[in-house]
Amino acid sequence: MTNIHATTTTTETTNTVLVLCASGKTGRRVTQRLTAAGVPVRAASRSGETHFDWEDETTWAPALAGVGAVYIVYYPDLAFPGAADTVGDFADLAVANNVRRLVLLSGRGEEGARQAEQRVRASGADWTLVRCAFFNQNFSEIFDEAIRYGALAMPGGETVEPFLDADDIAEVVVAALTDDQHIGRLYELTGPRLLTLTDAADELAAAIGRDVRYTSLTVDEFAAELTSQGVPQEEAAPIANLIAEVLDGRNAHLTDDVQRVLGRPARDFSDWAIECAAQGTWNLDQT
Repeated sequence: MTNIHATTTTTETTNTVLVLCASGKTGRRVTQRLTAAGVPVRAASRSGETHFDWEDETTWAPALAGVGAVYIVYYPDLAFPGAADTVGDFADLAVANNVRRLVLLSGRGEEGARQAEQRVRASGADWTLVRCAFFNQNFSEIFDEAIRYGALAMPGGETVEPFLDADDIAEVVVAALTDDQHIGRLYELTGPRLLTLTDAADELAAAIGRDVRYTSLTVDEFAAELTSQGVPQEEAAPIANLIAEVLDGRNAHLTDDVQRVLGRPARDFSDWAIECAAQGTWNLDQT
């Protein structure tokens, strides 16, 4: 991208944290925790008071003005073509606007994510990379309606994945944004157990008190399912391909990085599912 310039290189920054995609799964959790801790937050999104759009470069510099740190979340995903260059251009602009610290939400097993990580490292900022496994919250915030009616259908077969709680991600991100000891660190976050999607369906069923059955779909079948749920057609196929790739077994190993950062184990999938069920997430009267 060209013709991207800092609005200023002299304005003093503050300890205000800019949170991108602040209405998303991790963004809103990070915003809530920073606010509770008394840290000034600028919550940015395409529809928020602070307007930010990855596809509209004119929104970038105003969002960065007077900011000391940024939580970078790229939409729709770092695996999409051009994402790494876009994130890199944004990181360069942030540094030109005197932003000191960048924390990037990254994904395990994604080549595009690795390229974005390299651009953030090269930006000159104090950086932290938070590389994450498949979120538990995908089952409560994306596939919730299907699960409500007893179905979990997606690619993945019987490979295993260390499903991860987005609340754990948010706590690690807040630590990285507010504590210098995390500068220059790469954290790879996982849950505490390896589960197949069949295992996940069984644990969801136990928590909900109704049958939930997993069906393995092809990429094309899953893309069609996403489209039927309202995902734009131009995004559905890349998302389906991405999920099939990251759930192909490449990430079938655990780390202890949640424990290292937070001083406690990562939250277990079963505990998360029981709490969500108690909150009525998959109640039939939600539709």
